[in-house]
Amino acid sequence: MKDYHINISYSEEDGGYIADIPDLEACSAFGSTPDEALKQLELAKIAWLEAARDGVDPFHNPNTSR
Repeated sequence: MKDYHINISYSEEDGGYIADIPDLEACSAFGSTPDEALKQLELAKIAWLEAARDGVDPFHNPNTSR
């Protein structure tokens, strides 16, 4: 699996860490520690890539028409 650049930053507003992958639009995760945010992001990355491979548009709301 390709390696992606990952950002991890602390969010005062959320009281925890936000991890994201800029190359995968809206692929992010939250954790109470940087390690937890990274572990959650790895799960989100797998789900994001699987959805993309299956041709699923992660931004399509099924309750609205295109």
